[in-house]
Amino acid sequence: MRDGAHSSIRLAPQKDWESNEPTRLARVLGPIATTVGANLADVIVLAGNLGVEQAAKAAGFAVEVPFAPGRGDASDAETDAASFAVLETLHDGYRNWLKKNYVVKPEELLLDRTQLMGLTAPEMTVLVGGMRALGANHGGTAHGVFTDRVGALTPDFFVALTDMTWTWVPVGGGLYEIRDRETGRTKWTATRVDLVFGSNAVLRAYAEVYAQDGNAAKFVEDFVAAWVKVMNADRFDLA
Repeated sequence: MRDGAHSSIRLAPQKDWESNEPTRLARVLGPIATTVGANLADVIVLAGNLGVEQAAKAAGFAVEVPFAPGRGDASDAETDAASFAVLETLHDGYRNWLKKNYVVKPEELLLDRTQLMGLTAPEMTVLVGGMRALGANHGGTAHGVFTDRVGALTPDFFVALTDMTWTWVPVGGGLYEIRDRETGRTKWTATRVDLVFGSNAVLRAYAEVYAQDGNAAKFVEDFVAAWVKVMNADRFDLA
């Protein structure tokens, strides 16, 4: 019962994993767990949905993110923390995070995570672009946040990624500076995970769809659909 539908992120060992930002997690989940009467698992998903709706509104779109209640909260007594520890998350391309450098490239790890989540390449593309626009990186880093409107659900990530105004300059450690071709001024920073959506022919084709003028509404619609798919991924009772 330690899956995502049962708020297991609040229990050991997940609450202490680096990928979950333990200090920040405790600050947020602690008050919620003691003051909310509903299932914490439902509250976590509902809060995320509300955040997406607010971000869409900030971008000029009114959307309602579908929500299906009915999750339950797991308890320590129902779990085996020791056996669960081997499932620790070591990378999360959606939040632009890598615990350390591995033989496998970061963008390949993103693909592996994506197929485990049952997502398609277009869904992966729109989710990554949206998460960058929301400023949802692990630790609050600015890598890949190609926008001046952080927190608004805009396709700015794709617009910047496909704009030939910018050049990508490697600076070591798997990081890049996004510089103006004419002035050499650095505008943003990025990771390999960010730039694969501009360098890979297939992923760039998806990126160009969202970068086109007039496709901001499609971007929001597709992001919401992919978001809901992830939120309900382990809700087998809804099938």
